[in-house]
Amino acid sequence: MNTQRQSRWSGHWLLRDYGMVVALVLLVALFSWLTLTEQFPTGEDAGRQVAELVLAQPDSPRGVLVVVRDTPEDWAFAEEVERGVKAGGATVLARVRGGAPDVRQAIERILAEGGTIDAIAANEVTASWSVYDRFPQLDQVPRVKPQPYPWPNFLKLSNLLGVANQTAIYALIAIGMTLVIVTGGIDLSVGSLVALSSVSTALLLRDWGGGAQAGPAAIVLAALVGTSLCAVAGSLNGVLITLFRLPPFIVTLGMMMMASGLAFRLSEGRSIPELPAGFAWLGRGRMVGVPNPVWLMLGGYLLAHVCMSRTLLGRYVYAIGGNREAARLSGVAVNRVLLLVYTLSGALAGLGGLVLTSQLSAGDPKFGQMYELEVIAAVVVGGTSLQGGYGKVFGTLIGAFIIAVIKNGMNLLNVDPYNQKIVLGGVLMLAVLLDTAKRRSGH
Repeated sequence: MNTQRQSRWSGHWLLRDYGMVVALVLLVALFSWLTLTEQFPTGEDAGRQVAELVLAQPDSPRGVLVVVRDTPEDWAFAEEVERGVKAGGATVLARVRGGAPDVRQAIERILAEGGTIDAIAANEVTASWSVYDRFPQLDQVPRVKPQPYPWPNFLKLSNLLGVANQTAIYALIAIGMTLVIVTGGIDLSVGSLVALSSVSTALLLRDWGGGAQAGPAAIVLAALVGTSLCAVAGSLNGVLITLFRLPPFIVTLGMMMMASGLAFRLSEGRSIPELPAGFAWLGRGRMVGVPNPVWLMLGGYLLAHVCMSRTLLGRYVYAIGGNREAARLSGVAVNRVLLLVYTLSGALAGLGGLVLTSQLSAGDPKFGQMYELEVIAAVVVGGTSLQGGYGKVFGTLIGAFIIAVIKNGMNLLNVDPYNQKIVLGGVLMLAVLLDTAKRRSGH
């Protein structure tokens, strides 16, 4: 009997802790299947393949025209094609890098000089241009392009990195929101604090740091001031909630309105684009091919996981959410912990504002609108209970990616934006329903 009960408890534990991971995997599999389509190789790999296909033509081509668009990836493709066909004994008559008019001029020049085009090496885009149809001499000339292969648009590396990069800001802010909700509170001010951080940082750089000529020291100082301002706003939330016993919903709703109004007042309702090029490193730079916001997100979640699972602060946060009075009687400094939690929430919202400002190269009081709803949704979908006492930061990360995957998948499938809102709202309601069901069942 004990073994059966233990097995049942273990099953509930696995479902509770890993159910969202399974849901994420299933969503990835679903959108991968729905977006499966023909893909064409690009870059150097495609160039090597096309060179081999050109040389394998029955008439052993001697004169090859290489046609690509004006992009670095296509240029690498063209260089590899040229290297390959020359090694096989063929001659590259011209390497066109541009649009259809450039191709027409190159063909006219080759034909006027008495040249003969035996093959056209192109990619899947340039091979389909109609410019070749203008020349009867090219009717029998093969247009060689990379061979297609089936692969989901969703699983393209560029798309996956884009999803991670777009999720990073919400996920960073959601770390602080997770701590707040685990304590049994809520923070509706994070979206407005994103705007306040963006505007204050941009204003400092423009008016005091030298604008577009600002150096690294000015950038760091302005970023610290913008983040600190949001941390102060978060601490004010904490003071009102702890010392004056005001409801978190009302306090943070008021801060949301105040921070938004202050952002619009400071910026006079206008965007602030006068930012130095070095500031873009935070939001648009890359390390090892991965966007910097993604590294920042992963580092933040690793630190938050250690904090919540290996430190006294994490234990106190869970204790307060489980039973505040019991935590107080056990010696937990409840007010101090709550003050710290709301301060961290504000600071992380400020950090999110910095990343967004860096990505978009401007400060704007309209940034962060509705972010609080996205962030709360990520926390709830990730398994954190709105009643407090239970939640994991890595669950929040999974929740953020679940929402991001659903949004990205629907965009790839061209789902109507209004229908997207309906789906996302249903996902949030389902997550709350599951949390309520778990609470009532005692698991």
